[in-house]
Amino acid sequence: MIPFSILDLAPVTEGSDTTQAFRNTLDLAQLGERLGYQRYWLAEHHNMPGIASAATAVLIGHVAGGTSTIRVGAGGIMLPNHAPLQVAEAFGTLASLYPGRIDLGLGRAPGTDQPTAKALRRYFDSADAFPQDVLELLGYFEPAVPGQQVRAVPGAGIEVPVWLLGSSLFSAKLSAQLGLPFAFASHFAPDAMDEALALYRRDFRPSARLQRPYAMLGLNVVAADGDAEARRLFTTQQQSFINLRRGRPGLIPPPIDDIESYWTPPEKLMVERALACAVVGAPDAVTAGIEAFIARHQPDELLLTANVFDHAARRHSFEIAAAARDRLGA
Repeated sequence: MIPFSILDLAPVTEGSDTTQAFRNTLDLAQLGERLGYQRYWLAEHHNMPGIASAATAVLIGHVAGGTSTIRVGAGGIMLPNHAPLQVAEAFGTLASLYPGRIDLGLGRAPGTDQPTAKALRRYFDSADAFPQDVLELLGYFEPAVPGQQVRAVPGAGIEVPVWLLGSSLFSAKLSAQLGLPFAFASHFAPDAMDEALALYRRDFRPSARLQRPYAMLGLNVVAADGDAEARRLFTTQQQSFINLRRGRPGLIPPPIDDIESYWTPPEKLMVERALACAVVGAPDAVTAGIEAFIARHQPDELLLTANVFDHAARRHSFEIAAAARDRLGA
């Protein structure tokens, strides 16, 4: 069976706070480790009250320090928000503290709104230099050579697997050109998934970092003991998408009994399209849904996410998903 991994945004739920969100993040990572998940990734977002993973590298260190075997990384660091040298130093530090366990996924979106992007970037206002920034960053992880004026300390000569993340053909093409693993954001933007996968696999060039293409796909999996309860839990994520599109991002809302009364017909179409890659249901339905998704798209790995309001229910969802993996691999 292919590996399953976890994507977390350190959600801050209504009635809670960031301190509790970070406790939940570490608790979920520890559970994921016990359940055999391959990696635990955290995503960089800014100016979003319901997402507490803005200082992504700091939170990665917290999670890695509280676990022992699971890989921990960024899914991803939004590179246009940072100087490549600073990213290399941060992840060189993490990889020195936790050797063989740190991943660095890179994205070219700001992970926020435009005013916040400008506040983050200060003197840099576009992602046009993303390919050059990726090459610069990769260079900092190479062993330093005599006469090299700028080096990452720590970072130079330290093994940090670098992934490119994307929801379009751009990062698929760049990943193929550079010979890097590729993660597609099919959990919220699946439209170009099939085309991006085909392009990446067709055009992949082996590199010192990776000899064969390796593609990971994001998948929403919300599981519960019954189908109706799983669909109810999923309304949290549906509401969050609607609130964001309405320009009112807030804390993660509790589930509701009637999502039809919450959204307009156009909003429903938008959410269903964005979240088309979702498996929602009881254990048997989840197993069948994951199996069908893998059979259709042939990913090398799945990156599961579950925006569930109640932490205990979220834990249980990942337990059911892990059981599905084990059933499929039997």
